[in-house]
Amino acid sequence: MPEATYPSQKFDPKNRYVTSYLFSSSTLGSIRLLLGFYALVTNLVVLIYDGVRLEIADTYFSYFTHLSYIGLTAWLWASGVQTVAFANALKNGEEPRYPLQSWPRIFGFLHEYLYTTIATFPFIVTIVYWVLLASSGSFSDGFNSWTNVSQHIMNSVFALFELLLTDLPPLRYIQLPCTIVTLGLYLGVAYITHSTQGFYPYAFLDPKKEGALLAAYILGIAAGQIIVFLIVRLGICLRILAVDRRRRGSLEHNHHDEYEKAVV
Repeated sequence: MPEATYPSQKFDPKNRYVTSYLFSSSTLGSIRLLLGFYALVTNLVVLIYDGVRLEIADTYFSYFTHLSYIGLTAWLWASGVQTVAFANALKNGEEPRYPLQSWPRIFGFLHEYLYTTIATFPFIVTIVYWVLLASSGSFSDGFNSWTNVSQHIMNSVFALFELLLTDLPPLRYIQLPCTIVTLGLYLGVAYITHSTQGFYPYAFLDPKKEGALLAAYILGIAAGQIIVFLIVRLGICLRILAVDRRRRGSLEHNHHDEYEKAVV
């Protein structure tokens, strides 16, 4: 399996965070920023709608859907900017690197952490919503249809784009407990919300209503995160192996053609 580690002297020595086997770095950066712009507009429109039309803007940050979508937005902008900087360095004939590689290593770790969240949380959000929370009201009007498609379907599509069509490295195991701790911290947010605003962001978190099932839901989500993490990591490793094999085959074919020309 491909290694997810990197030498201590430089973050991302193979520049996997800013390259793609299908697109140039400039194209990849542009796509990321375009998707980031769409995600940012979605966040703002939903927040403004909640505040102006429904007068519930103070509940916006209580929902894991919104928080994870903000994280996805942050990733698309952060990775997009770094990718564009890398593309500009290549274009100008400079050393092929991007700003994050010269920053303190803590920023590299945080970038990896953000990457791990957008590689796993969107799938958790999508699965939980459509299995436990979706109802006939999910598509009751145009606005609800758009927001639910954007935040509960497109979120996973954006994640799949990153995982399947770029050169991103395998998830590092050290980030798995970090994501589980993050999910645990969200439980704190949910119960603080109930204490301060009188409601649970998600009905299945109500201990009076769910009883013993609540523990099963919480453990199920934690187990789901572990399973999603492992599946995603395996998928990335298989993608890297397939791409590397394809590149080796292409090189061997080119060398064979050059040899035949030399012989002739």
